[in-house]
Amino acid sequence: MAETSLDPIRLGLIWQRLNGIVDQVSETFIRAAFSTVVRENYDMAFSLLDVHGRQFVQSKRSIPSFIGTLPRTLAAVLEKIPAETLRPGDVVITNDSWIGTGHLNDISMICPIFVAGKLVAFAGSTAHTVDIGGAPSPAAQDSYEEGLCIPICKIVEQDVENQLVIDFLNENLRAPEETLGDIRAQFAAFHDCQQKLASVLREEGLTDLDAVVEEIIARSAKSMRSVIAALPDGQYADQFQVDGFETPLTIRCTVTIAGDSIDVDFAGTSAQIARPINSVLNYTYAYSCFALKCLLDPEAPNNSGSFETITVRAPEGSLLNAARPAPVWGRHLSGHYAPPAIFGALSTVLPDKVIAESGSPLWNVYFKGTQEKDGAGFVKMFFMNGGHGARPNGDGPGCLSFPSNVSNQPIEMFENQAPLLVTEKCFVPDSAGDGKFRGGDAQRISFRSVATEPITMTIRHERISFPPRGLLGGQNGAPGKDLVNGEPIPAKSRSLLQTGDVATFQMPGGGGLLPAEERAKDAVARDIRRGVLSPEKAQRIYGYGGD
Repeated sequence: MAETSLDPIRLGLIWQRLNGIVDQVSETFIRAAFSTVVRENYDMAFSLLDVHGRQFVQSKRSIPSFIGTLPRTLAAVLEKIPAETLRPGDVVITNDSWIGTGHLNDISMICPIFVAGKLVAFAGSTAHTVDIGGAPSPAAQDSYEEGLCIPICKIVEQDVENQLVIDFLNENLRAPEETLGDIRAQFAAFHDCQQKLASVLREEGLTDLDAVVEEIIARSAKSMRSVIAALPDGQYADQFQVDGFETPLTIRCTVTIAGDSIDVDFAGTSAQIARPINSVLNYTYAYSCFALKCLLDPEAPNNSGSFETITVRAPEGSLLNAARPAPVWGRHLSGHYAPPAIFGALSTVLPDKVIAESGSPLWNVYFKGTQEKDGAGFVKMFFMNGGHGARPNGDGPGCLSFPSNVSNQPIEMFENQAPLLVTEKCFVPDSAGDGKFRGGDAQRISFRSVATEPITMTIRHERISFPPRGLLGGQNGAPGKDLVNGEPIPAKSRSLLQTGDVATFQMPGGGGLLPAEERAKDAVARDIRRGVLSPEKAQRIYGYGGD
């Protein structure tokens, strides 16, 4: 590094420039992407990691699970392809569920960033692809059914694409042009990142990022440690049941606070099952760390330093640490329960910080069929959110879930891609969990098939039998419902939609927080005016008669 002092002001300026870089290059990726999953839902991530594999900055649109798993992905990459063997223009790819984000649909890539011939950082990115080949379904018995697994390998070597990898993708995917379009959009982002990072180093008089990263990570680590140290030592536990398949499953979490460290242990959680709802430890770790960051130290810069003092464990072979070759396609159906388990455990320690449970795990639906205009096949996915859990200072937002942060896509955009019409998208009255602060309202969405050929619809939903819980005296939100032509269907199933059939999804409402009798009367009146609370329920729960 050049002989230049790194005082706090200068460090802050460099930090903001690094944030600007990842935000700009992630926009390069998003705008160049082919899929609506990236362009509209932002089901992606882009970050910078240092030469030691520590993540130090990420784009604001990034998915928490992708950010949380990228350092572990890079560690696995460097174990197979040592840093000293990488060259400028190389890009490494993998979608291995146990190395990456937990299922094959997320493709992760690592690009070494060289400046003046010196390795100064790694750019990491992950994006969801709707189709990865195979026949992923709620009935999958093992991971081999779930699609093409790309081992750690170079998809680009010194700026030349590896044609063998491209051929494998072309031959195994139903819509390879979309997936390859997203992959090449990331190549563009890597190139953009290389140029922008070189400019920052040059303009700041730096030859590497070592001192900057050390200081940023040290400050975040110190901040997190000080917050944890202020909490009372002890063990705090939570346990609840989730829908599962034939029988309910159990999530158990014990959080141990000792000095300035936290241990999260999921011992007591159900064993993995032969259905694709198992979570790999990478994914469980990512969402556990994300929950603790949001709860304890949300303002400090988010980087590897924030998690130095956190350990996350789950028994191997359990629902939250599945062993190969467990089916994991719907790993969010268990992994998304890690944050509410942690919040539930710490609700008595931090009653002014926790939120009630949201209408998560995230809901989505897959449609596969034939385009009317040209007979081409399509595979499309639509994300849907239930209500957010009530917050310690206000109601939960409607149609917004935690912990996932994927965005909605415009209905018109979706209808232009598949022979389906959205006939209904509305709030569901009386779906929010009641309390001093109410949970977020659920939404209901209906799709009508206008195709002449059958459309295969695949769903994988939770919170049908066990709705989002309220906390600290708040009441539960409403459970979800899945219907075809008004008749219930299993929440994890595959159906054929004929012409004119209507699929309706009513997502769960968010849980409430604190006792309902503490809710302000003017807030109850506002809920009635908005049409999200019926007068009958207002009278029954809140004792409100319009006075």
